[in-house]
This record gives sequence, structure tokens and C-alpha cells, in this order.
Amino acid sequence: MKRTIIITGGAGFIGSHVVRLFVNRYPDYRIINLDKLTYAGNLANLRDIEDRPNYKFVRMDICDFEGVMKLIQDEHVDGIIHLAAESHVDRSIKDPFTFARTNVMGTLTLLQAAKLYWEALPEKYEGKRFYHISTDEVYGALQFDGTLFTEETKYQPHSPYSAAKASSDHFVRAYHDTYGMPTIVTNCSNNYGPYQFPEKLIPLFINNIRHGKPLPVYGKGENVRDWLFVEDHARAIDIIFHKGRIAETYNIGGFNEWKNIDLIKVLIKTVDRLLGRPEGADDHLITYVTDRAGHDLRYAIDSTKLKNELGWEPSLQFEEGIEKTVKWYLENQAWMDNVTSGDYQKYYEDMYRNR
Repeated sequence: MKRTIIITGGAGFIGSHVVRLFVNRYPDYRIINLDKLTYAGNLANLRDIEDRPNYKFVRMDICDFEGVMKLIQDEHVDGIIHLAAESHVDRSIKDPFTFARTNVMGTLTLLQAAKLYWEALPEKYEGKRFYHISTDEVYGALQFDGTLFTEETKYQPHSPYSAAKASSDHFVRAYHDTYGMPTIVTNCSNNYGPYQFPEKLIPLFINNIRHGKPLPVYGKGENVRDWLFVEDHARAIDIIFHKGRIAETYNIGGFNEWKNIDLIKVLIKTVDRLLGRPEGADDHLITYVTDRAGHDLRYAIDSTKLKNELGWEPSLQFEEGIEKTVKWYLENQAWMDNVTSGDYQKYYEDMYRNR
């Protein structure tokens, strides 16, 4: 194999799209999907490529230093694309320790294991790359003044989730500055698309609309997010991994801002139309609830650097992407039912318990 790459969190939402892209596009690469299979990891996301000869799944906690070190050594790993993370803000507010452990100590574990292995090689860091995927939430919040997050925006995390991601970003950059490790960091906006765990807004609300359940909207629904189709993000990761400059940061966004309430109305309209319901039939499901603690007002990413340097830009307009996304969830109700029931977790626990 030409290269051996570990993709952490490869059974999750974004990770599964990245794994699929690399396995299909690079048959001469060995792709190792390292995932702990927490509630957000589901190997059903990768059924279509699980038997490919250049794909391997390893169930492991990224905080397991000895296990990670042995895997990197045994497989002669020369690239790591690090997506594994706890990512749901509401969960971080209730359980910040888990977020600090996984997002900070897990990242540090990967960095140190890769450093020790690569530094011991005759060629050391030549041809190696540690690519860390982060979030726009580390930048804090924007006002409604047209400003955008750039790669130079000061970090101002406001939730335990974003604080943990900010810390992990700093560790990655410190490993370049201290040890010369070839690192890259990217910060992305909100992703949407197939295979997203239905605690997140878009899949949750599609499923709730379908089944006539309430659509809980924080505050007045005026918070703004920039939305990025997940396959466009995976394509950006591919380009940056291969062509991005070492020690650089690249922002990946959709140039696609929506107020939460406006997005929800688009979801209702799209789901109702695809299900043959009258327009506005499910508007009554909108239910305003107490706002989330530390809820950032607006995120918006400037991806100009990525476009100018590497030629990437989003391929889908939001209306096209949301139509594609809604259709996928409506046509894959069995996947949704399996996830929402939790049956997939029991299946994996039974399977690995018997090994």
C-alpha cells in the first residue's frame, strides 16, 4: 500500500463520509477506521465499503495510549486524520469531564504516540501528516454585523464542548512548534447530510416532523449557523490532507447562513411536500423552549483562504443539499429506527463481548 492512514471517529457522521471517500478514491491506501463505538458511532454507516481490501476497522478508545501506540507501530502509519470527538453542546453542559477526557486527552494521546513512532524512523517526519479537525465554535460568537470567522479570529469558547476543542487545537499546534510535527488544523461550520446521529437539529427535526412530534426551538429561534453539506466537507478534508501547507489552519464553511427558525420552516415545508402533506400542515409542531445556557448568537465562516490556496468551494446550494438530505432520511427509516431505538449499540456490545 502507498500510504497507511488512521481516520479516528470513522464510524461517526463526518468520519464515515471521510472513510468512504478515501477507501473509494485511493485503492492503494490502507485506511484504518479507529472508533470506540460510543452512541454516535455506527458501523452501519459503512456497510457499502466494509469488505474492501484496503479498509480495516479497529475498535479502540483514543485515550488508550498503549493500544494507540501499538496500532501505529504495527500498521506503520504515516498519516492520521483525527475526527473522533464528543461534539454535542447539550451533553457537554451536563458532563464536561467526558468532553475534556476524549477531546483533550484523546488528542494528546494520538499526538504523543505518533510523535514517538515517527521520530524513531530513519526518515522521521518526512511524508507524515497529523490532520486535526476542529469546529467554528472555538471562535465564540459573532454579532449580526456581517463579520465572519477567519483563521486569525481570536479563540473565545463559550461551552465546555468548544473549550475542550480549543484546548485540543492548541495541543496540535504546540506539537508542531515544539517538536516539528507536521500538523494541520481545520475549523468547520455545522455539517448536515446522511448518517448524522439524530440528536442534532436536522435529522432530529426531520424524524419528528415525519412522526408528528414537537420541534423544540431554543429561545426565539434567532440564532444563526453556517451550514456545510457533509460530502463537501469530506472533499475539503481530502484536498487539505494532500495539498494543505504544514502548520496552517484552514476554515471550511458553506457560505450559507440560516436562522434556526427559518431553517426549521424549510425542513417542515420540504418534509411535508415529499410526504404528500399540505403545505403548512406541520407548522404547529414548532415549540419554543428555554434557551440553552451559553448559546452563541451567530457563527459564520470565511473559507476564502481555502478557496484561494487549494481551489475548494461548496458544490451544493443549501436548497439542493437539504432536499437531498431530507430524501435520504425519509428513504432510510430503518436506519433511523435502529439508531433511535439504541438496538445498534446492543448489537456491538454483544458482538465485541463475545470476541
